[in-house]
Amino acid sequence: DDELELQTDGNRSGHLQNGELVFGPEVNEEVIRIIAAQLAEIGDQFDKEIKARVVNDLVQHFLNENLSGEEITRRMSEAVEGLARAIPSDMEREKAMLVLAMVLTKKIANTMPSLLQRVFRTTVNYISQQLHNYIVRMVSAVRQ
Repeated sequence: DDELELQTDGNRSGHLQNGELVFGPEVNEEVIRIIAAQLAEIGDQFDKEIKARVVNDLVQHFLNENLSGEEITRRMSEAVEGLARAIPSDMEREKAMLVLAMVLTKKIANTMPSLLQRVFRTTVNYISQQLHNYIVRMVSAVRQ
C-alpha cells in the first residue's frame, strides 16, 4: 500500500507495460471517489476563505523565474501552513493542508492560466514531500 498514488482527478495511478495500462496495488475505485467527494466539499468551503492577497502573492512568486523549484515549493508550503492555522481544530491538520494546497493551485491557475504547469508541478512536489503518508493512511482507513 505504500506505493499507492492518489491522482488529482480521483483515478488510480498506473503505467504502461507492453502497451497495456497496468494499475498499481488494487484499489477500490469507489473508495477513491468517496475521498475525492469529501475533499471537494471541504475545498468548496475553503475556497471562500482564501483571500485574493494570498493568491496574488503566490502568483508573483510563480512568475519570478529566478526562484528555484525548491524555493517555490517552500513558498507554497508557507502559504498552506499559514492558511491552515485558521482552520477549525476539529479538522485533521493534514487534511486541511491537502485541500488548501489543491484549492490554492486552482485559484492560482484561474488567476494566471499560463502558470498552470508550474503550479501543478509545485503542488504535486509539495503533496509528495509533505503529505504522502497521510494520503496512504487516508485511503487505507476508508478501505477498512
